[in-house]
Amino acid sequence: MQARVLILDDESGICISLSLALQPEYDVAWETDPRKGLERMRAESFDLVLLDLVIGEYDGLEILEKIRQIDPRIAVIMMTAYGSIRSSVSAMKRGAFTYLTKPLDLEELQIFMRQALEFRALNDSVAYLNERLSAQAQTGELVGVSPSMQTVLQMIEKFRNVDASVLINGESGTGKGLVAQALHFHGKRKHFVWVNCSAMDEDRFEAEFFGYKSGAYPGAVYDQRGKLDYADQGTLYLESIGDMPLAFQAKFLRALQEKAFTPVGGRDIRRFDTRVIASTNRDLRAMVEERLFRKDLLYRLNAVEIDLPPLRERREDIPILCAYFIRNSSTLRSKPCKIRGITAEAQELLNAHDYPGNVRELANTIDCAGIVASDEWIRVKDLPYRFTDASPSADASEKLLAGATLQELERMAILASYRRNGGKRKLIATELGISERGLWNKLKEYDLS
Repeated sequence: MQARVLILDDESGICISLSLALQPEYDVAWETDPRKGLERMRAESFDLVLLDLVIGEYDGLEILEKIRQIDPRIAVIMMTAYGSIRSSVSAMKRGAFTYLTKPLDLEELQIFMRQALEFRALNDSVAYLNERLSAQAQTGELVGVSPSMQTVLQMIEKFRNVDASVLINGESGTGKGLVAQALHFHGKRKHFVWVNCSAMDEDRFEAEFFGYKSGAYPGAVYDQRGKLDYADQGTLYLESIGDMPLAFQAKFLRALQEKAFTPVGGRDIRRFDTRVIASTNRDLRAMVEERLFRKDLLYRLNAVEIDLPPLRERREDIPILCAYFIRNSSTLRSKPCKIRGITAEAQELLNAHDYPGNVRELANTIDCAGIVASDEWIRVKDLPYRFTDASPSADASEKLLAGATLQELERMAILASYRRNGGKRKLIATELGISERGLWNKLKEYDLS
């Protein structure tokens, strides 16, 4: 397909002569009125524009800015009989590919046109690859061939550009945060603001969500924007929504209904346009019955519900996830001897496990097994003892710990406690002898939250 070129010059003779010279190689159109040229660009698709610096009473640099607003991908070559360093620099700063003076050298012009189109094609390729990589990164562990997982992926595709609120249900470690990110990053919203309701002090919710004015309370020495403000025109993701205090739920619901709020200690009403995505590993309907969660807030949040299945209910996805973690684990990639795969015997044990920690547990298992593996393959002996129903011997324990860093050992200890206590953070913190806040920081540090 020929590249489409638009010539914008107030001299019709130049437009006609350039058209005749370029038409064998390009699909050329021209306009002497820049306003008509801009209208054509809004209605038609062009790859390159040859733009005069002065078009009658119009400044070509201003037209250049309007072209960039219509489609920043269009390559623009400026032309002028009034060559100057200043205008050349201005044109380049505003997005022109290059700058040529009249009378034009046709051979030189065609060289620069080919370069400009090649540059555009390269940028398009980079943009496409970045989009694909971003999608993969954001979707992350949302891979699988199981019918339940395919349903989840279909719902993400269906509702990614819908402004309705979404409630994501699932056990800890199933990937609720990944679903929220996929809905956002594959959609049209600008900002993604992540709030973990379980990690926030109960008396701080109003200030965190609505912001506050200087002097609102002791220690408030400056104005602070709230989460709703930051999430304007974007997505507000509420992790562990079941932990939002009942006293704050009414205030939050009112803000959602009115799409407005007032900062703590302030009088001005702040309006916002935010899509809300919430997630929980708790039964919110049971909490409603127990009067621990507002029914009207639940109905506000669950316009769309996505249920994430636990890993034990989609075992056919375990081998695929294992391959994904081996391929993408920064820990395994940094090993001198990179892990290539898992033996059939080890894979069979991995497939049979129930995974109370779900996908997160599987990811950590692969990481730990890869650390202790003696060669390129993860074998049965490299798996944690819970997979083999055998407690580790002294020799095995020594081998497990040999060469491990303090950080790796700490991560293993936290993970083991997490599994023993079913993810209950209070019990984990007590067992490890640290505060719940300290535990939360460690979970974040080791990507276990």
